[in-house]
Amino acid sequence: MPPATFLCGRFTLDTSRTRIMGIVNVTPDSFSDGGRYRNVDEAIDRARQLLAEGAELLDIGGESTRPGAPEVPDEIEIARVVPVIEALRDANVPLSVDTRKPTVMKAALDAGADILNDISGFEQSEARAVAAGRPNIGVIVMHMQGSPATMQEAPQYEDVGEEVTRYLLRQANLLRDLGLRQEQILLDPGLGFGKTTQHNLDLLRQTALLAERTGYGVLIGGSRKSMLGELTGQPVNQRLAASVALALAAAQRGAAIVRVHDVAATRDALTVWRAVEG
Repeated sequence: MPPATFLCGRFTLDTSRTRIMGIVNVTPDSFSDGGRYRNVDEAIDRARQLLAEGAELLDIGGESTRPGAPEVPDEIEIARVVPVIEALRDANVPLSVDTRKPTVMKAALDAGADILNDISGFEQSEARAVAAGRPNIGVIVMHMQGSPATMQEAPQYEDVGEEVTRYLLRQANLLRDLGLRQEQILLDPGLGFGKTTQHNLDLLRQTALLAERTGYGVLIGGSRKSMLGELTGQPVNQRLAASVALALAAAQRGAAIVRVHDVAATRDALTVWRAVEG
């Protein structure tokens, strides 16, 4: 079974109950918010709003990973995320950087980030070296079939749960070989990253099984994603109820962290659910 704590830089987070990670996009082309927080000042204000709403971690990203998104040069991504991290490092919550680039990872850690969240699963040896070179940082290892440019072009699996579990365990073991400890690693099955809606539902149902089979805590991020649009028929700006329902389903299945845009609504839903469950 996974540990009940997540060691992430300056913090040791109790994950015996599901924690809420707020999403901070510093991009002009995010699928979820249409670039509403495209500059640094707007992103910082948004982050502080999420903290006031009850976010227990923040995930800061400077490159959109929506299907078909173009790659952003390293220097632009650094210019987007580093000032936000520097402005928030005294906020007393773990700060995560959502990037797949080793140079951005290093710059973010130098600025005060506590967690590296890599959608490419730390496949690059340089990314693994950055993670291994900093004591006690947290890492989030995600599964993605293909790349953001190609991932939704007819994704196929023989057994999505088995294949995703095998991949994530292999990547986690590569990090363990470099000295990272079990409590420093979370796994993310990557809902929406090279998966159909049925694949996503299968993976969500297997949240507890993924944790049991690998021994690592699990992060689930399905907020506002296209699977919810397919299920409900709602556009991206009207997926609040669907996103909260998905977060509750993840919490019921033992997710260590849910990564969400709508922190206040998720917090209230989790509070009521916990009260009902006693």
